[in-house]
Amino acid sequence: MSRIHLLSPQLANQIAAGEVVERPASVVKELLENSLDSGADRIELDVEQGGIKLIRLRDNGRGIDTHDLPLALSRHATSKITALEDLEAVGSLGFRGEALASISSVSRLTLTSRPLEQANAWAVSAQGRDMTADVVPAAHPPGTTVEVRDLFFNTPARRKFLKTEKTEFRHLEEVVKRLALSCYDVGFTLRHNGKVVHQLRPADTEQAREQRLAQLLGKAFVGESVALDIAAEASGLRLWGWMGLPTFSRAHADQQYFFVNGRVIRDRVVTHAVRQAYQDVLFHGRHPAYVLYLELDPALVDVNVHPTKHEVRFRESRLVHDFVFRTLYRVIADLRPQDVAPVHGAPEEPMSSQPSLGGAQAPMSAPSADLSSLRQRPMGLGYAGSAGSPRQVQEQIQGYAALHQPAGVAPQVTGTSYEQQEMPPLGYALAQLHGIYILAQNAEGMVLVDMHAAHERIVYERMKVAFEQDRIRSQPLLVPVNLAVSAREGDIAEECPDEFHRLGFRLERMAEESLVIREVPVALARANVEQLVRDVLADMLQVGTSDRIQAHLNELLATMACHGAVRANRQLTVPEMNALLRDMEQTERSGQCNHGRPTWTQLSLAQLDKLFLRGQ
Repeated sequence: MSRIHLLSPQLANQIAAGEVVERPASVVKELLENSLDSGADRIELDVEQGGIKLIRLRDNGRGIDTHDLPLALSRHATSKITALEDLEAVGSLGFRGEALASISSVSRLTLTSRPLEQANAWAVSAQGRDMTADVVPAAHPPGTTVEVRDLFFNTPARRKFLKTEKTEFRHLEEVVKRLALSCYDVGFTLRHNGKVVHQLRPADTEQAREQRLAQLLGKAFVGESVALDIAAEASGLRLWGWMGLPTFSRAHADQQYFFVNGRVIRDRVVTHAVRQAYQDVLFHGRHPAYVLYLELDPALVDVNVHPTKHEVRFRESRLVHDFVFRTLYRVIADLRPQDVAPVHGAPEEPMSSQPSLGGAQAPMSAPSADLSSLRQRPMGLGYAGSAGSPRQVQEQIQGYAALHQPAGVAPQVTGTSYEQQEMPPLGYALAQLHGIYILAQNAEGMVLVDMHAAHERIVYERMKVAFEQDRIRSQPLLVPVNLAVSAREGDIAEECPDEFHRLGFRLERMAEESLVIREVPVALARANVEQLVRDVLADMLQVGTSDRIQAHLNELLATMACHGAVRANRQLTVPEMNALLRDMEQTERSGQCNHGRPTWTQLSLAQLDKLFLRGQ
């Protein structure tokens, strides 16, 4: 080996560039964060060839003083921190002071800036290995423009690892999308090869924010998500944003955005909390969609973990995990049919201003039809009991009301029609289709319910409540199971005995790397207990908590509920069908069965009118 020597500034910058600048998207991220930190509320970004040939970013921020321009391209030069104490509560997006120096070492960079109080603008240029900063006068409005050309022109080894223009622009666009979702008060314009891709106006109202969401993630996300804003006063945490309904799941985790104090992050603690909140309602292999914002004291989160600042470390990770999990879990559990209508896609507007309920006009060319005779005919849908006429439906409603009267009290019979009564969210049952689906009518239109899936969820939730109230019973093992673990896993088991005891396990530490399982839950006596305990210990080491035991118990209860639910092809009476609909309206997570399948859907009158071209 050669003798120890100092690296040249050029080589040091290129090594730093390898950590910060991976592709054009990395450059755009650093430049956008600088613009946002400068207070800009309007940012324009022009790129060519996916950002490989040109990246030009212009903002209307505070600008850089003329004397500071050469220093801006130096390593470890920043205006965002001055002392070590500032790192304990970082409030800006960027702070390392390496971005511009690293970018200029692998490209041809020009920085033009003019503060508002300065009469003239100045530009500084640097390229490649020379790194000599030349300051010259320039014409520029208040703000800053950074122009990056020919990325990796002097490092061919890095350039050959770049992908196609389309792929690189897709990564670049994703960066713009993330920062546009973090700063609603800033307007963004993105052009690629001279063509406008995104033009986002500042969003100051809730409606404007949802409009930006629809532009970036699609109208379906806005229509199939729930807005939340919940704060934990005791711990100073606040979680707000939009979480997709369980029925709006994705094949890939491509619509998952989590922000901490305005910074988009990827954190295993947060990811585990969100996955745990959704696990009981998602179809297997599917991923939830969400845009969530966590706000907390900057001193409680360390953002100086990774050069690209994609990862953070929470000082109280268990507190953050429990807050995120319990918040999302409660929101999902509290969803009821009256709170959300599972209509896929954006709601359709009525095609006519005419009343839709029996009053929409038929097309002028079609002869009018007398429907009174049709209403009296059997519908032939495999239903139990005749439910064809309004009079018969009224009798069924009164019969259902009689089921809920106290003993000895006769139901009051009124002469009002069922359309005039207050309609429950899932309406009233009309018929049973092929022994599988319940056809009901509510105020919005037609409701279809998968009776087995709905009853399965109802039974499952009741079993969970009963199981928790009865507590988890344990049984001692005739032959205790010896478990060889690492020293850290042994420490976790010894420090958290209550976690295992609450779930029916009793562990004892026999040596530094040895545990003994003495008691297990009765329900899991035949399960692979050794592997289950290992998985729990691994989870607790990673995120500080584990839900594997509870998940195994829930899986067992779900199987029992599936076998105990009403089976297909069983003929239900109309009161039984109505009782099932009322139970769905009161049951947590009734929108999905135990396996994540939807239990009901609805077609509005506007959608039905569109199917039959009414009002056109």
